[in-house]
Amino acid sequence: MTLTLDSIRQAAAQIQGAVTRTPAVPCRRLSALAGCTLVLKLENLQDIGSFKQRGALVKLLSLGPAQARAGVIAMSAGNHAQGVAFHAQRLSIPATIVMPEGTPFTKVERTAEYGARVILHGENLDQAAGFATELATREGLTFVHPYDDPHIAAGQGTVALELLEDVPDLDAIVVPVGGGGLIAGIATAAKALKPGIDVVGVQTMLYPTMVQALAGKQPTSGGETLAEGIAVKSPGAMTLEVIRALVDDILLVDEPAIEHAVMKLAEDARQVVEGAGAAPLAAVLNNRARFAGRKVALIVAGGNIDSRLLSSVLMRGLVREGRIASLRVDITDRPGALAKVAGLIGASGGNIIEIHHQRLFRDVPAKRADIDAVIETRNAAHVREIVDRLTQAGFKTRVLGTTAADT
Repeated sequence: MTLTLDSIRQAAAQIQGAVTRTPAVPCRRLSALAGCTLVLKLENLQDIGSFKQRGALVKLLSLGPAQARAGVIAMSAGNHAQGVAFHAQRLSIPATIVMPEGTPFTKVERTAEYGARVILHGENLDQAAGFATELATREGLTFVHPYDDPHIAAGQGTVALELLEDVPDLDAIVVPVGGGGLIAGIATAAKALKPGIDVVGVQTMLYPTMVQALAGKQPTSGGETLAEGIAVKSPGAMTLEVIRALVDDILLVDEPAIEHAVMKLAEDARQVVEGAGAAPLAAVLNNRARFAGRKVALIVAGGNIDSRLLSSVLMRGLVREGRIASLRVDITDRPGALAKVAGLIGASGGNIIEIHHQRLFRDVPAKRADIDAVIETRNAAHVREIVDRLTQAGFKTRVLGTTAADT
């Protein structure tokens, strides 16, 4: 099979009714923030919370009867795993999924819930892939590659067919890039339907494998990233050639930018999005001049983020924006001092979330104490206002850093 507009249209016909036709929605608040008109293609609303089920279903439907009876095996950090497991269960095809040991719990549990045999192996996708290939040979299973397969890429390309049907006047599409299956499919369809459209990929700075491959450089990827769905060390050979021919650029984003994008999608678009799905917004916010005044679609690729991690990202975002602050206040250790500090914070419009006396484990005189107060505020300027008010009242006050050790 060759990846073409016709093969993508055939894939669309195959998956119709079995895969959600996700909406493409404008977002006024994010558009104002980015300085361009943003449209969100909400693949996080798929049954499995990711676009990955599109390609997985196309690949499974291509199997012969003997292959389907024997079963399939896949390696994945989570979303491809769920896509394969979900549709394999629906089609009564036995499925085995090999996942890296650090895969978020929510993705592991959901994959198992779809009836797949889940094996945790290796520290990354490459190690999981090697084991999955070995197991496929040993057990006679068909290997379902997460990206370097024309059936998979054709299925992912159906995203572009829907997007350009719903929003034909797009100027650009921004797509997260791991191994390249999604952007290869989208670029093939989009450039065939609208040759002048700008197709831009996004990778994390920790995993710039496609950027390096295009430049003929050796990969240097590694590290913990919020966007584990695109943390790929070995880009696809087929997808690389499609990207080289059709993709206009690939931008890199760092971890703080991805965290910020996850938070903004939650607050301003009311969408729960994983790191890989938020990467396109991070890229646009980091490159406002490039996209200024244009109509840009962001492929919100997935929403399978661990709840604890999402909570941490949101809270860290509030701290970065000055909407939650930790203050250390030096007081005289006598009745009424704490009440006065609390009164000053309240009178300034701050809301105390938690407060602690520090008497024993601080280098302070016996008749004095430190108060550590976590407060909710409007913004960073409001924090400074509260600190100034406490200082003017005679209480030495400083804002504690979010990562620095206490002193």
